[in-house]
Amino acid sequence: MVESIRKMWRIPELRKKVVYTFLMLVLYRLVSVIPAPGVDISKVNNEMANLPLLDLVNMMTGNSFSQMTIMAMGITPYINASIIMQLLTIAIPALERLSKEEDGRQKINRITRYVTVGLAALQAIGLVRGLGYIKPGALNYILVGVCMAGGTALAMWIGERITEKGVGNGVSLLIFVGIISNLFSGIVSGFSTAVTQGTTSGWVNVIGIIVTCILMTVVVTFVELGERRIPLQIAKQVKGRRVYGGQNTHMSLKVVSVGVLPLIFAYSFLAFPGTIAQLIAPNGGFTQWWNRTMYTGSVWYMIVSALLIIAFTFFYSSISFDPKQQAEQLQQQGAVIPGQRGKNVRQYLQNIVNRLNLFAALFLAVLAAVPTLLLRLAGVSVPFAASSILIAVSVSLETIRTIQGEMSVRGIDMDMDNIGFM
Repeated sequence: MVESIRKMWRIPELRKKVVYTFLMLVLYRLVSVIPAPGVDISKVNNEMANLPLLDLVNMMTGNSFSQMTIMAMGITPYINASIIMQLLTIAIPALERLSKEEDGRQKINRITRYVTVGLAALQAIGLVRGLGYIKPGALNYILVGVCMAGGTALAMWIGERITEKGVGNGVSLLIFVGIISNLFSGIVSGFSTAVTQGTTSGWVNVIGIIVTCILMTVVVTFVELGERRIPLQIAKQVKGRRVYGGQNTHMSLKVVSVGVLPLIFAYSFLAFPGTIAQLIAPNGGFTQWWNRTMYTGSVWYMIVSALLIIAFTFFYSSISFDPKQQAEQLQQQGAVIPGQRGKNVRQYLQNIVNRLNLFAALFLAVLAAVPTLLLRLAGVSVPFAASSILIAVSVSLETIRTIQGEMSVRGIDMDMDNIGFM
């Protein structure tokens, strides 16, 4: 691992990119401690435990929401805006045509930025007002909306600069930094509690957290690197005096191609009714029933969340992978799947994707239940969600692949087996 890092550090261009990425991430974390004006901080911590939806926002922002800083919305409005624009591109023919134009993707990205800023302002004012965090006065509403929307715009700008001039995907790295910050704070808090109390249960909890984190990281890494290879035979094509094709290759499909989105969608969807009920009628009958039946860790919560994860896995895969389009591309390239012809290719690809989706859905559902099962069966309180580990591992592997690509271009090999678990 040390030798791989030395090889990477000897390349001036790559060294500048790594340093640039690190400094931009430090800037993001420094800005994340600036408090937002117009917010009544004394009311913030009392409400966080009662609103599970805000736990997701807090996890994605690295505790910035719980501290009500200008980065309280973080990069989540940009993610939401990107998902909205992706769905609209499929639903609206005009946007679909625009996405296929030469500069259409840049225009859609520009629209996404505007939607992000507007969505950040609306989310900030809506959440903070609904929770009663805004101090009285119309000026405070404007301050909260402008400052938190400005924080999201700055986070979006930092992410784009990292993607352009740094290493890896900037938006993913911002989320990664927030998750690592939460994980580090949880472990430090566990150590502090164990030392202060001096009880065996405290140290068992700390050891359980560390062991669980390591095991989940190894398992997620193994599955994340898994792929299904479909054999292909490319027919010979004569173009002028040259002969192309005539070789055997394969098409790779990731085992878990949907990533962490089904988890995020399921958590958000499941937490939405309780959050709205808490904001509208805190003492209402529905609110009391929801808090009594669908609290995090209950049997019904685990069952419904697992069903939602499975449903969202198949839904997101259906809009991100089109077997018909893929079959047409293979036909245009002169590639043939052995034993499959014509319409059978589309059905063959659909069957493979369905099997992969079933495994991915069950894997994500089991992964999501691990923290709750540990708390119920072993009494170990894990300070992170399964989605946190999945995001952290995915971003780490993506960044390592980017560095490996940079070094391969320059003819330098990188020992990925060692550095992958550093």
